[in-house]
Amino acid sequence: MTAIRRTRTGTWDRFAASDPGFLRLMAGLRTVTSIGFALIVLSLIGTPVTILVAGAMTAMVSTFAIREKDVRGQAITLGLGLPIVLTSMTLGALLNTRVIAGDVFFVVLIFSAVYSRRFGDRGTALGLMGFQVYFISLFVHATPPALPQLYVTLAIAFACSAIVRFFVVPDTPERTLRRMREAFRARLAQLVATQTELLDATPEELDKVLDDLRSGTARLHEAALMIQGRLEEGTRDADTAALVQRRVADAEIAAERLGVLLLNARSAERADTLTLHLPHAPVPAQGSLVSAEDDLTAKLRRDFAALHFLVARLGRDDRGTAVTHLRNRLLGYRSEENLPKGSLAVQDVFRGLGEAARAVLGLRLALGGAQDESDDTPETTRSREEFEAEDVGITGPRELVEEEEETGFRRQTTRAAFQVAVGSTLAIIGGEFLSSQRWYWAVLTCWVVFLNTASTGEILVKGYRRLLGTVLGVVAGVGLAGVVGNHTWTAFALVLVLIFGMFFTAPLSYALMSFFVTAMLGLLYTLLHTYSVAVLVLRIEETALGAACGIIAAVLVLPVHTDHRTDELLRTVLARLRDVASASVAQLSGGPPVDLLDMARDLDTALDDLRRSVQPLTHPITPLRVRRQTARYLVALLETSAYHARALAATAELVPYSKSVAADPRLAQAGRRVAHNLDVIIAHVLDDRNKSHADKGEIQAGASIASMLDSGGFDILRSGSVTYRVLRHLQRLDEGVVGLARPLDVPVEGRGERKAVQP
Repeated sequence: MTAIRRTRTGTWDRFAASDPGFLRLMAGLRTVTSIGFALIVLSLIGTPVTILVAGAMTAMVSTFAIREKDVRGQAITLGLGLPIVLTSMTLGALLNTRVIAGDVFFVVLIFSAVYSRRFGDRGTALGLMGFQVYFISLFVHATPPALPQLYVTLAIAFACSAIVRFFVVPDTPERTLRRMREAFRARLAQLVATQTELLDATPEELDKVLDDLRSGTARLHEAALMIQGRLEEGTRDADTAALVQRRVADAEIAAERLGVLLLNARSAERADTLTLHLPHAPVPAQGSLVSAEDDLTAKLRRDFAALHFLVARLGRDDRGTAVTHLRNRLLGYRSEENLPKGSLAVQDVFRGLGEAARAVLGLRLALGGAQDESDDTPETTRSREEFEAEDVGITGPRELVEEEEETGFRRQTTRAAFQVAVGSTLAIIGGEFLSSQRWYWAVLTCWVVFLNTASTGEILVKGYRRLLGTVLGVVAGVGLAGVVGNHTWTAFALVLVLIFGMFFTAPLSYALMSFFVTAMLGLLYTLLHTYSVAVLVLRIEETALGAACGIIAAVLVLPVHTDHRTDELLRTVLARLRDVASASVAQLSGGPPVDLLDMARDLDTALDDLRRSVQPLTHPITPLRVRRQTARYLVALLETSAYHARALAATAELVPYSKSVAADPRLAQAGRRVAHNLDVIIAHVLDDRNKSHADKGEIQAGASIASMLDSGGFDILRSGSVTYRVLRHLQRLDEGVVGLARPLDVPVEGRGERKAVQP
């Protein structure tokens, strides 16, 4: 029974980790259930197949378009959407036979739908509903005599969507956040398991284990970011949100630090944190610090298993002695007296285990409240007292900093609205030449490639993926249409399966989502008795035309080149990295406390935006291999620097309230050098964009941070001390910032003239 429970728990953890918050699963289930419910109701009142298709598509649109997190906002948007879709359907039916007027209105509607994104999730949802229902009117060839029946169908579809959303498959921000925390726990357990594999990996296995370690670290960071994005709506107050955010950040930093320390213990020389962020990074040279046969390694193996057990039991109310015993043992490694004898690198791993256990305890306290303290050891009691002191500083009023909003054509939604309007006009003209009946497929593709894109490169990649998915979907559609034949309800059942696949895979692969969409359309054409291979081939042609029109519009109309977009985001990341590093060092040097939690969160958000924007540069179809490698190297350096900045911020927040972490004024000098170097890099990025040749300074790269702080008369820093840890993070951050000079072509002090060097 124990083995069965472990297998069941492991399977559930893998599933929870693969879909944080079950967002994809819930989206697929809610949409499919809404469509199925609408089909059942409509079929009971004798609705013809054509109107059934319109009802099913409307139920789908009214379900997936709404992205607001709170239930009240969802209800308001759904209520406002009904009159909009009724108006859209009416105009679609009235303008069906008036080609020029219909085309002009369609372009105006597209412009309005895209422009409405500036009003947030509600504006985006209402614009999407209006556009999609007008498209449905074209797809089913709506006419004025059919409008009364279509009105009833749309109303039923909206009612079914509301019933499913609020009663059948309900979801609240609190439930979503709870599931995301479970996904974070599951991913944390997977990362610890991978670290255990790293401990025993042979040289032949090391490449694969390191890839898994990089992937696990990135997945854990992704889960932490998703939790941060849901905290405001999913917690009862701002204090609770700040507390959970801090504990999640602590756990993420502790887990990543543990991986670095273990890699360092396995290496012949100091391992670079960059190894955990750069894909296909060279494997560090192996040393003999850890042997698979000695007692110390056996003890490490045992303690990694204990940490995994603590993480696995994190979400449960355990009142037995096993969890308490293991937690006390691991927390004991935070004290120098309890460390096993061994090299400094191996002792650092044991310290890392102790800090990871502390982070797990912090998560348990933040998420589950008070625990039984009767069996606590002195080190566990110390950890609890530290958390109590920290909680006082974490909770309290926080300042909200509003970012300056762009205006005019600088605003992305305005620019995109003009671009998609021009692209749609071209798609309508070209689509009419291909087919006077189904020209709207080109318009739909042009519209879709502009969704969630911000640069020409992103639009190009998205258009390519849609075309690829469409070609593969046509092949599947031909096969499914032949199998289904005239079996109407079998076709509808398969449509539901394909729709679920479409929404479940949408965040993972746009090409795969396009495949499901096109295969579904083959079945819908079968239901409408308009299916033929020629129709699906036309779908490919219209898709290619729409993608081409979107790319042309993006290039010619208010273009945002990928380089310019990435430069803007790079400056934002560098500025926020400088802010976090400077504020953290200032607080570590004895300065006044500031809100480092939100600053670190802003850094993570900006870095996530940059990571998405460089995807066109790192995509496999990119012909410039050197440029692709440079972009990957640059992002990896920034991720590494951000990790060390987050670690500094986490430590700095302890200074005003902790008894074990004291401020050190000597750190201010190191902070000034890091800030100076980041200012120089930011200036050179601006310099390159403005084509100016003014002297922007040079990167300072001299003695190590530790030697800069050694002014004589100070005790030698112990490896496990907080000051030593701060120095190590500062040193790595300084190295990372200096390393940015190479891919960005920034001159370094004492290294001659500025040269363009690629990694």
